[in-house]
Amino acid sequence: MASIWFWLVAALLTMYVVLDGFDLGAGAIYPFVGKSDGERRAVLKSIGPVWDANEVWLLTAGGSLVLAFPKLYASSFSGFYLPLMAVLWLLILRAVALEFRNHLNDVVWRPFWDVVFWGASLVLTIFLGAALGNVVRGVPLDTNGYFFSPLWTNFTTQGERIGILDWFTVTVGVTSMLALVHHGALWVALKTTGPVNERAKKAAAWTWPFLLAAVALVTVLTFHIQSHVPRRLAAQPLGYVFPLLALGGLAVSLWMRRRGRELYAFLGSVTFLAGMLLSVSFGLYPMVLPATNGAAASLTVSNAMGPEHGMRVAFFWWIPGMVLVTAYTAFIYQNMRGKVDVEGEGY
Repeated sequence: MASIWFWLVAALLTMYVVLDGFDLGAGAIYPFVGKSDGERRAVLKSIGPVWDANEVWLLTAGGSLVLAFPKLYASSFSGFYLPLMAVLWLLILRAVALEFRNHLNDVVWRPFWDVVFWGASLVLTIFLGAALGNVVRGVPLDTNGYFFSPLWTNFTTQGERIGILDWFTVTVGVTSMLALVHHGALWVALKTTGPVNERAKKAAAWTWPFLLAAVALVTVLTFHIQSHVPRRLAAQPLGYVFPLLALGGLAVSLWMRRRGRELYAFLGSVTFLAGMLLSVSFGLYPMVLPATNGAAASLTVSNAMGPEHGMRVAFFWWIPGMVLVTAYTAFIYQNMRGKVDVEGEGY
């Protein structure tokens, strides 16, 4: 049952990154693809009906995490308290900027909220990647499964005083930013026409080679930093299907973008992100939070899980809940299909 919940949480986090990732990426390229107020409204309208629905998946992942692995939840939220508060404020600022921007038609008001929206989106793309980098690298867990890490120390990846930000986690953060910018650019191209569409396609074209190089670099660094990953893949070669899926998705996004197939180019990016995140999940299993001070101190699906009976009961309640969330998401996307129209009210 613990393994089932591990993969359920991994799937929910993957859904969050795939869905909310494109609107974060759209925000990161916002001032570069939207030069006029009308063009910026087109970008905002492309994500406006779905951005809050996308974040529902983060809530479902968090709820499932505290239910299935309460020790992991407690440990992470104590040790990562500062960066988690930063992420929370960035999410708040981004939402406020989206909703407040058009309340006043003023030469100062709208540009101010445009900068807030862009800055919060860009920093979030990096912070989310740095968070993933911390999970891959591991943290200095004590005998009770708790830790505390400052935001940064000496930027090394070893020792008792490692920080949230170091050369590895920052590299993963930059790779995350490139991946989500590429993802967001393909979404904006899918949903818009005219100059915004063309600039979004150029943003995806410029990002693609840097993203490929960054993914190759992070893969090599991951094998060096976290020895459990290569051992896991050596023991279970079937796991190579996930990185191959990611590379295939990235190749498809390039091929389809060049052919002008906007939907399939975006779906290729979806496949790439899903493949990357599932690769990490497979490589770390059965660990849910590795320890830098020895594998024996790591949190695993066994020592971090909640009561077996509670997890079994919750699983049967989880199913109808996820049916509702999935139906809600499908309904939203079905009703906003097609290109956006900047005429009328809203965003």
